[in-house]
This record gives sequence, C-alpha cells and structure tokens, in this order.
Amino acid sequence: MMHVAAEMDVARDFDVAGMRFIPGGTFRMGSNFHYPEESPAHRAAVDGFWIDRTPVTNRDFKQFVAATGHVTTAEIAPDPKDYPGALPHMLYAGSLVFVRPPSTFDLRDWSQWWSFMKAADWRHPLGPRSNLAGLDDHPVVHVSYADAMAYAAWAGKDLPTEAEWEFAARGGLDGAEYAWGDEFTPDDVQMANTWQGEFPRENTRADGYEGTSPVTAFPPNGYDLHDMVGNVWEWTSDWYTERHEADAPKACCIPRNPRGGVERDSYDPRLPNIKIPRKVLKGGSHLCAPNYCRRYRPAARHAEPVDTSTSHVGFRCVVRRPVA
Repeated sequence: MMHVAAEMDVARDFDVAGMRFIPGGTFRMGSNFHYPEESPAHRAAVDGFWIDRTPVTNRDFKQFVAATGHVTTAEIAPDPKDYPGALPHMLYAGSLVFVRPPSTFDLRDWSQWWSFMKAADWRHPLGPRSNLAGLDDHPVVHVSYADAMAYAAWAGKDLPTEAEWEFAARGGLDGAEYAWGDEFTPDDVQMANTWQGEFPRENTRADGYEGTSPVTAFPPNGYDLHDMVGNVWEWTSDWYTERHEADAPKACCIPRNPRGGVERDSYDPRLPNIKIPRKVLKGGSHLCAPNYCRRYRPAARHAEPVDTSTSHVGFRCVVRRPVA
C-alpha cells in the first residue's frame, strides 16, 4: 500500500488538475426511508480515490471533442436493426429535452414534459436553435454512458462506482440526509440547483436558475466537491438493481461497437430480459422537486439506459491509482 504521505502528495498534484482526494472508509450506503430502490441501507467500504471537484463542463468536453473527433450517441441516427418495431421516421439523431408543459394530468406520465428532439445534443442543449453561448462553465449534458466512458478514457480516468460516488457526495457526514447535513435549506439558503414550485409547470427559481447552473454556483460539501446534489444527474459504472445488493456482481465494461457506441445485444447480467442495459445515475438534477422526484440526496439513485441522453444528465470522473 502506498505510504500515506506519498498518497497525499499525489492528492495535492490532483488538486491542481481539479480533483480532490477522498480517503477510503466505511459508511452507511442507501436509505430505508425514501424510495424502495435506495434500501436496504447497509455498510459499504471504499478505498481512497480522487474525484473531479465538479461535473465535467462544456469547456472540458469541447477540449475532448477537439482532440479526438468524438461523435456522441445523440449525434448518430439509430440503426433500425437495433430497434425492431420502431417507426422508421422516428429513428433520427437527437436527444431528450425537458419542455415545460402548459398543463399536467398525471405525474407518472413523463412524456408530458420530455421531448425526443431532433438535433438536440451537447452543443445544442435545448434543441437545434440553442447553443453553448455563456454555458462553458455549465455541466455538459446529452451524454450517454458510452460518451462519458470515452471522455474518461481520454482523460486517463474512469467513472465512479455507485459506492465511490455516494461516499464522496456525503462529504464525511455519514448518514446525513443531504450532502451538507439534515436540513434542506439551512437558514433558508438554497444549497443546490433543484426545482422550487410545483413540478413541472411552475418553477419559482428561488435558487436563481431555471435550467443548469455553473458548476461552482453552490457551496461545496465537506470534501470540497460541488454539485454532488442537483444540477445534473451523474453516470456511475454500476449496473442498476431494483434494491441495493451489497455483494452484487459489478461490471467494469460493456461491449463497444466500431463507432464507439454500445453494442445493442449487450445486456445487464442481472436483468437479462432488458436488452438495453441500465446504469445507476446519482445526485438528482435541477428538475427534482418536493412534489416529484425527491432524489436530491446522496442515497438517491435512478436507472438510465446506456443508450439514452437527456438535457439533465452529465458525469464526473475518478482516478484510483497514483499518477507518475
């Protein structure tokens, strides 16, 4: 094992590169008091690692694309063979964009506010007529799991496991409700970019933002990490399960096709009937509201198909090894 002093020297090197060192430890993962997929709460252990201080930004992603020529999943029209039964005229390059509806009849019907929009992608986060002007410091969105993995590989990093992500999000507060403590708005201070008002029709913007926000707009947690709650959901490397399984098998990777995407015949080994595998998202987003999706907590988790991108999902990276 690396000597502690040497390990911290490496950690300081990463501080310059925008990462923070998270000492290993044991913590209470999950929750028994909210959504069923968060339970059972259980003890989990992680080794020390480095994690990005903020989600990957549009500025960061621009540098990656300029260096590699990477084309994101949202920019590639789906292959009809991969989606049998789909209407051909619906198979176009695009991504899911949140559009506030004029009225809402059933909060279980997400199609009322999500639109699969042609030509929506990371450069055009709100649709083809939008752009990234003024958004360099906002988190990149419309990235699939394969896109996040491609960026991480280029940067010499990886995506965090669910346990690593949650341990880091808690900021040293084992068992606390939020990344900063047990009160959502201490002294009426908005601590994260979430939704205020009745989702999805009314957002009072008490936190100052309608959509995404700059990645350092809100206070960091105890590990000096920003946006571990709210702003955008973040990809992790873990397969999704309906409940926590402390000793469930973890997968390090899924097959890739020559264009850099995910092979459509790959599958989640624990849910073989689901042909498009799902990974765990963490952290909630600016669309999480008290009346809908109270997932602005470290314990919260959500399933996301690996081929899906949206206007409220991004990622951050980790490093588990010393760098020469």
